[in-house]
Amino acid sequence: MSADTPAQFGWKRAAALGLSFRPIVDDDEVLFAGRVYASVRKELLVDLPWSDAQKAAFLLLQFRAEHAFYQKHHPDADWLLISAHDNDIGRLYLECEEDEHHIIDIALMPEFRGKGSGTALLRDLMDEAEAAGKPLSAEVDKRSRAIRLYRRLGFKTRQDNGASDLMRWP
Repeated sequence: MSADTPAQFGWKRAAALGLSFRPIVDDDEVLFAGRVYASVRKELLVDLPWSDAQKAAFLLLQFRAEHAFYQKHHPDADWLLISAHDNDIGRLYLECEEDEHHIIDIALMPEFRGKGSGTALLRDLMDEAEAAGKPLSAEVDKRSRAIRLYRRLGFKTRQDNGASDLMRWP
């Protein structure tokens, strides 16, 4: 996608909150996506007896593996950075397939969570999928606080994948 405003995607709620989107195209943007990944996953490592440096190295390796996996298995997906008022605040990986729209990953930096941006964007994605006559799915970590948001918005677990659930709306 070359568009950079939510209005161009039809994402009206996101636009009302001042969100914008741009494709991840260079190493700096990949590194920011890695920082978003680490911000979500680091709380899962709290109980490990590792140093902060060991945890950071582990998270970097995990991000690189995940990023390579996503790129290989979802070559037609849109890899977007989310910005608010010229500050990068998160990432959205989205694949619009023939039979469904799939959120590969959506994550916000900690200071931007719980302020309505995720809810607005998810509702916009739900509207987009509905207009296309397709379900919207996402793989959601069961330990994530976001799983409550998905459930509140009407997503249902379609498959238990151990540490995560494949959730689908409607």
